Amino acid sequence: MKISKEIYRVYQSQANIGNAEFGDIVERTIILNHPSGEPIKLRLFLVDETIVDVWYSVKGKYSYHWETQTVRGIIYRHDNAPHKNWRHISTFPKHFHEGQQDKVSESYISNDPEQGMRDFLSFVRKTMKEYLK
Repeated sequence: MKISKEIYRVYQSQANIGNAEFGDIVERTIILNHPSGEPIKLRLFLVDETIVDVWYSVKGKYSYHWETQTVRGIIYRHDNAPHKNWRHISTFPKHFHEGQQDKVSESYISNDPEQGMRDFLSFVRKTMKEYLK
């Protein structure tokens, strides 16, 4: 149960950052839970009808995923899953799915969950503004 509380604390902190610092692009946030009550991930609903899903583990694994498939047919995701296909990336295991699942580049997103949220939402804000021009 201690692990669940720690993950919930991280998601709550990240949700607060989304709401307070990125209110111009974030409409609302929700922590999705298993039926047991354990947190699964943080979901952010954005003003352009897309979503961001954030998954974090106490062991430091993470995924920041901006799902724009239904609006633009594009995905963006920073994660640190050690996929063997991305061993050639200089920041391995960290990598960035840049618009497509198989288009991968270096990821310089912070390992700190709060700063990582700021880094990712800053990218989302900048990219969204380019799409909305």
